Amino acid sequence: MVNYTFPRKENDPLGYYYFEKGFTPEELQWIYDNIEDLEFEKAVILGEDVDGIRNSRVKWIPQDGKWDWLYERLISFANEANDELWNFELLTAPEKIQYTEYLATDDGKYGWHQDIGPGIPSLRKVSITVQLSHSDEYEGGDFQMWLGGDPRDETSYITGPRGQGNVIVFPSYLPHQVSPVTGGIRRSFVLWVGGEHYK
Repeated sequence: MVNYTFPRKENDPLGYYYFEKGFTPEELQWIYDNIEDLEFEKAVILGEDVDGIRNSRVKWIPQDGKWDWLYERLISFANEANDELWNFELLTAPEKIQYTEYLATDDGKYGWHQDIGPGIPSLRKVSITVQLSHSDEYEGGDFQMWLGGDPRDETSYITGPRGQGNVIVFPSYLPHQVSPVTGGIRRSFVLWVGGEHYK
């Protein structure tokens, strides 16, 4: 029997991509200095305040000329990872960069979740998270990605590498969490890149 199925490029739907020291200490200090004037908000989940699942505070980095370089850097990371692993159709990054602080004094954490949902989040395909804190500035607060199975079983998830300036890029549908911060403050920022709906 003749096979009329055309070859298709395979991808790695559960894979993630990692950039060690994607930002220099000087660039991170510039970010710290320039977010000082932005206001903190209590973090929510899709517009709803859900205590017990997510405890953190956030700032939103504007999309303007001052911050263009940061958006362009993050989008370049997303494009490189996407070309290597997923081959999604990426068209847009309409949302603002979210700067987040998880404080041990507030039981800082973000339980298992996905970055997709109704509305604008339905267009997310690639998520980018950047570690801003040095590893010794906080305890706990591990970034973890669930690959399936029982999440209580440590073999069912991957713990991302720690380190200031490190960048992790992963599919927005991949469940992930920030484990409870038990000491200090964990600082990070995230951006989502997307396009048309999955099809």
